[in-house]
Amino acid sequence: MKSHYCGEITSKNLKEDVTICGWIHRRRDHGGVIFLDVRDIKGICQAVVNPDQKDSFKLAESIRNEFVVQITGKVRKRLEGTINKTMHTGEIEIEVNIINILSKANTPVFPIDEYQEVNEDVRLKNRVLDLRRPEMNERIITRSKITSLIRNFLDDNDFNEIETPILTKATPEGARDYILPSRVQPGSFYALPQSPQLFKQLLMIGGLNKYYQIARCFRDEDLRADRQPEFTQIDIEASFLDEEEIMKVSEEMIKKVINKFCGDKLSKFAVLDWQDAMDRYGCDKPDLRIPLELIEISDLVKDEEFKVFSDPAKKKNSRVVALKVPKGNSMSRGQIDEYTKFVSKLGAKGLAYIKVNDVNDIENGIQSPILKFLNVETVTKILKKLDIQTDDLIFFGAGSESIVNLSMSSLIKKLGEDLSLYTEKWAPCWIINFPMFETNSDGDLTPLHHPFTLPKCSSKEIKNDPENATAYAYDVVLNGYEIGGGSLRIYDKSMQETIFEILKISKEEADKKFGFLLKALSSGCPPHGGIAFGLDRIVMLVTNTNNIRDVIAFPKTQSAACLLTDAPSTVEKAQLDELKIESTHKED
Repeated sequence: MKSHYCGEITSKNLKEDVTICGWIHRRRDHGGVIFLDVRDIKGICQAVVNPDQKDSFKLAESIRNEFVVQITGKVRKRLEGTINKTMHTGEIEIEVNIINILSKANTPVFPIDEYQEVNEDVRLKNRVLDLRRPEMNERIITRSKITSLIRNFLDDNDFNEIETPILTKATPEGARDYILPSRVQPGSFYALPQSPQLFKQLLMIGGLNKYYQIARCFRDEDLRADRQPEFTQIDIEASFLDEEEIMKVSEEMIKKVINKFCGDKLSKFAVLDWQDAMDRYGCDKPDLRIPLELIEISDLVKDEEFKVFSDPAKKKNSRVVALKVPKGNSMSRGQIDEYTKFVSKLGAKGLAYIKVNDVNDIENGIQSPILKFLNVETVTKILKKLDIQTDDLIFFGAGSESIVNLSMSSLIKKLGEDLSLYTEKWAPCWIINFPMFETNSDGDLTPLHHPFTLPKCSSKEIKNDPENATAYAYDVVLNGYEIGGGSLRIYDKSMQETIFEILKISKEEADKKFGFLLKALSSGCPPHGGIAFGLDRIVMLVTNTNNIRDVIAFPKTQSAACLLTDAPSTVEKAQLDELKIESTHKED
């Protein structure tokens, strides 16, 4: 149907007869001559319809934006003064001989021929139109190319692409499973995989040595801007490789992606201990482009009469931190109030601050509502510990560790964005030495990653002191986003049984849920480990958007709904009867 893509015709094709197919991006009528900008996956080309081509001209008069057309004509050079140097095809145009309208279109609900901010619900409801927008076209094609590069890289490193089941068994991996009923076994259910975790371990026990998969994963959890109920994971596992070797191959892969698609060379990946990251940045996903850190001052304020500081400074699992903002003194009271509202939404009770007008004049050169509650000696020590200079600003966080860490780490990222504090384009890092467990709201221990992570201690040691056990776990963070996480795996049956015991999983329950794994571990299991990368997040960063839905062809909303197809939806009663299921849901 076509001889060339629209976006690939250049001055090299002058005087050639060509046929193009695509959508009408824009139609313009200039003094009896009609210009048609025709768009396809490769770009846009201008076609010119003259009145002497009567049939084609008459047809061109009826054409509107987003009609699908086939155009045949001769390539010619644009007139002087009409060349568009911003377009790849900007030096040429097609003199039209024949036009065929392949498909007509209603007026688009939002413009595609020029960029406009469009409500996301409208975009998702009309996703086929949204995908036609050049920026969306480019993101989805870039995603495909990134996937291809990663496949080639892993193939070249002797990894084997192996598919694992989508219909599987429910296992606890930190989120809710999506459950599917079995028609042929009434009362029994499949679960969609949260990850291929156990199957890739079984592949290692099966002697496959190196595995990867571009895996579809499903988690029925509360959503955030960078989360989806179904997502794509670059899943990697290898036998007889240690922590450093897995991290090395992962680094090489990410460096290739960034270099190929962004033209940048990543610097050396920083390596941070988990506890160090939590102390300095309040989170295990720090954005190292932002030169701001939390400084612990609990020891300086624990004896103050100001209980907002002294109480948490004395309590276990609480902290008092200070955050220096260099040259932040110019910040208005209104801006500070906005940041106070911001941290309050994250659980903080407020946001104390000190403005430093003259660091050499403690009595008159600093201002803050909290100064009347603090000793001058304490203020002096704080200024010295933070190496404060004139015109700096200090923010304070005080309270439980969880709230202080969440609110202050979020404040660091917001300040970095609002004040353009970024010192570099890319800042990758590894976070290592994660705790093996964390305490949930019921006071019980739960795995920080998953229960198959190898601890850095013996079974006896972890039984005696599980709260302080660390794991062979590692996350890779890029510009404040966790793009991958992995660990070495337990390869000894008795250690796996010990972890289940600590997690209060009885032997009967362990056998019921994980009997197949325990049996496999008894058959001769090699040391192994792996990592999983979030493909969606990587593409989001590479294509310079902050919304993960921009890089997924047909995403869900934050309520896990597809506005295009109206999924999820009810089903006929006959289908439920066949599955031996009855819905107890009552419509509002």
